[in-house]
Amino acid sequence: MTLTVKEELIKRSPLRILEKSISGGLGKGNIGVLASRKGVGKTACLVHIAADKLLQDKPIIHVSYASRVDHIITWYEDIFKEIAKKPKMKSALDTFDELIRKRVIMNFKQDGARTEQVLRSLEAMIVHANFRAETVIVDGLDFTQAGPEDLRKFKDFAGRLGLEVWFSASLKKDDPLFDGQGIPFELKDYLGVVDVIISLQHHGDHVHFSLVKDHDRLTPKDLRLKLDPTTLLIAKDVRARVR
Repeated sequence: MTLTVKEELIKRSPLRILEKSISGGLGKGNIGVLASRKGVGKTACLVHIAADKLLQDKPIIHVSYASRVDHIITWYEDIFKEIAKKPKMKSALDTFDELIRKRVIMNFKQDGARTEQVLRSLEAMIVHANFRAETVIVDGLDFTQAGPEDLRKFKDFAGRLGLEVWFSASLKKDDPLFDGQGIPFELKDYLGVVDVIISLQHHGDHVHFSLVKDHDRLTPKDLRLKLDPTTLLIAKDVRARVR
């Protein structure tokens, strides 16, 4: 069977490498965290993950704890524009507006909305408004203000509704940020709740991805992925493969 251009793009996406590296994907009922210093590219990565779901016609909800969401909307537009630059993809992405209809952005202030309120709002959207998302992106949660119990509530909610939930975590402590196993010191208390932890670190002029926790295994390893500094899309790291 001949694949369509969009199906080929999905099949060849570097996110398939990520899925294979974490036992076939994050999985329903599970929590994943992208961790790095602020400004390294976590939001761009989360939007790329979300865009990949949208290309597969899978609805997503993007929860933002930022004061404004303009930059998030711009990220989606920019990433789809970059995807559209690929050969034969322009016509396939003429339906950008249609794809975006499968995305909902919800905005909260962390000091004004308790986790229970956020989860009630999510449930209202997914169940009562019949927006059947299977993936929730949570960007900008301050882990120094939240705690493992907050993520436990997200995890229980994800298990009940059959969701996978990706978070970003901005690491704020001074160096060293990571212990000898590559685990972020600030996330050590969350190991019993979080299923997948991926750290993003600058290596020269690129940002590289390291798998810190893979479900029940603490197995730090290079994911052979990088964040392209020009497009801010997740890309295969050719140099890592030839070492």
